[in-house]
Amino acid sequence: MAFQNIVITGASSGIGAALALHYARPGVTLGLTGRDAGRLGGVAAKVQAAGAVADEAVFDLRDRDALTGFLAGFDVAHPIDLLIANAGILDGRRADGTIENAEGARRVIETNLLGTTDTLHAILPAMRRRGRGHIVLVSSLAALSPLADAPAYSASKAGLLSYGLAMRAAVAPEKVRISVVCPGYVTSAMTESHIGEHPLKMSAERAARLIARGIVRNKPLIGFPLPLYLLSLIEPLFPEFVVRMATKGIRFHVAPR
Repeated sequence: MAFQNIVITGASSGIGAALALHYARPGVTLGLTGRDAGRLGGVAAKVQAAGAVADEAVFDLRDRDALTGFLAGFDVAHPIDLLIANAGILDGRRADGTIENAEGARRVIETNLLGTTDTLHAILPAMRRRGRGHIVLVSSLAALSPLADAPAYSASKAGLLSYGLAMRAAVAPEKVRISVVCPGYVTSAMTESHIGEHPLKMSAERAARLIARGIVRNKPLIGFPLPLYLLSLIEPLFPEFVVRMATKGIRFHVAPR
């Protein structure tokens, strides 16, 4: 399946940037959003060098007016075939052992869960009217295996997983496809703020290829790397003390911004 009009949120680095470059080719128009104008501009330049058209927008995902305004305008000019809601943030335990506070938890959930559902609903009505389109929500393996050092992040990604799979079933009769991605550790700016072990970390380029392959196959859940994905699926079957012992070596803290 060849997508011509694609929007990727969180496209300034990591998976979002790698997906933008993966899809960039002549005849493709890419809407790219992010919070860092410099990095986003660099990705847009590479996209254009590959022959695609890039339309950039810089805003925080919690700015609902900016988000919906950009998506609505882009869709009018370039009816969206593929929407990849990838933007997200990480917060959690600090180096001194301090756990996340209420303000930090709210910011993570508003960005990762509410901002992403706002992204979906900004485009879903138009896709339903057209009877086509694919929406991809980027969650995390933390949705399946919650992280003690990042409770709000885990909760936001778990909510996104449930919402995406439920919405997939709801709109399937209208020929709109929805997939949820659950990556493990991927090279990105977010991973750089994760101070600790990164088992089986992969490049953003490899992650992009796996996601693109899952999209083509219309997979409901795209999880990787396979060993961690399978462990995450069966983790609820084990007693709590076993899980704590097994994850003791991968505890982490989040670098302050």
